[in-house]
Formats: sequence, structure tokens, C-alpha cells
Amino acid sequence: MNAAPILRIEGARKVFGGLVAVNDVSFDVREGELVGLIGPNGSGKTTMLNLVSGALKPTAGTIGLAGARISGRPAHEIARQGVARTFQLVRILPSMTALENVMAGAVFGHMRTWGDDARHVAAALLERVGLAGRGDAMTGSMTYIDQKRLELARALASNPRLLLLDEWLAGLNPSELKLGIDLINEMRNDGRTIIMVEHVMDAIRSLCDRCVVMSSGVKIAEGDVADVLARPEVVSAYLGDDDA
Repeated sequence: MNAAPILRIEGARKVFGGLVAVNDVSFDVREGELVGLIGPNGSGKTTMLNLVSGALKPTAGTIGLAGARISGRPAHEIARQGVARTFQLVRILPSMTALENVMAGAVFGHMRTWGDDARHVAAALLERVGLAGRGDAMTGSMTYIDQKRLELARALASNPRLLLLDEWLAGLNPSELKLGIDLINEMRNDGRTIIMVEHVMDAIRSLCDRCVVMSSGVKIAEGDVADVLARPEVVSAYLGDDDA
């Protein structure tokens, strides 16, 4: 694994009126690393991903990707610099087919591909996420797990430098969860750089190289997964005795 950080977050802060959602959070992500971003509901995890992806602009602090500042730039520009994401609530293009949804990621993302090349990339990614032969399906008729798979394929279509997964495993049944963990593990083994916001502790333990823990907008712990999950302040803030 390359030791150089591909993402550097320094003193990130986001204030909504009188609410401080992210409070001076700093951490790095190295190239090829899978980092778990965990914490209780309302701790600022999704807001942090929104700051990285450009959905929100930070009130203060800087975020850099591969040495270039991206904080404050529009989301479409950050996507073209190599950041792709999935969302807590699945966002797909309902008037388009599954293949067209994934092609949109190839055309408008980081490594832009057009025409037949985009079609071939999209078909290969649909197969990889378990949707082989479903390219002509309208997305509105797809099940929840299939829409999640589709959204992941679209995020991967631009071959991003950094992939942000916002509770991608949430809402899956046990068999779907195993398939989802296996798929993320495949991406990890490919050398993909990933930040994963997740409440499924089995996934955090089995997949992540490190984890960062947030509580009430503040980073309260960072480091090796087993060490961090055993810390009393983390157990108190989020995990509870049964998950420690």
C-alpha cells in the first residue's frame, strides 16, 4: 500500500445556523486504503462525506485530493477530479434504463468514456455487481438491493480515485449482506481507495484497514480497527457493551 495520503482533511468544520455538524475534524486516507467512518446517528458522518464530495461546502478547514484542494469546489468538478459516491438514500435516474444509469457515470465522472466504450464499461460493471442481463431494465421496477447495486456500478463507472460508500450495506437481509461484503472486499483487493460509513460492525471489522470514529461532530478516535473498537470512549459513544 502506498503510504502517501490521497485524501487529506484538515480542520473541517460545518455549521448549520447554530448547529455545529462537523467540528474541526482532521484525518488522512492513504491510496489503496479502506477506512471505516463510524459513529452514532447524528454524529456528522454523512455531513463529512458531503463535504468531501462537494454536496456541501465547509464553513472552515481544507480538503485536498492528491495534493490539490477540492474543498469549496462544486460537486461536478470534484467528481471529475476522481471522487464518486453512493448515497444513504439510493439516488438513481428513474427515467433511464440500468445500462444508461451506469453509462452516465462513465460519461460524466473522472475517467470519462463515451459511446460504445461507455456501453461496454457499463455492461461489465452491471455483471460485476450482480446485474448481468439487466441492462434494459427500467430502474423504477428494480428491487431495493438491485438499485443499490446499480448505484454502486454507476459510481465505479468513472474509475474514481476515491469511492465514498454511505451505508451501502444498510437494509440488506443476511444473504444480501454477505454478498455485499464480498463485493466491497473485491474492490478493496483491487486496490480501490474507499471511505465507508457503516453501522454493520461485522463489515467494519472484516473489511477496514483503519477506522475513524465521530460523535456529536467531533472525531473521538482513529486507528487500527480492533484497537479503536475496544476503547471505552468509543464503546460509550456508539457501540454498546454487546458490540465491544
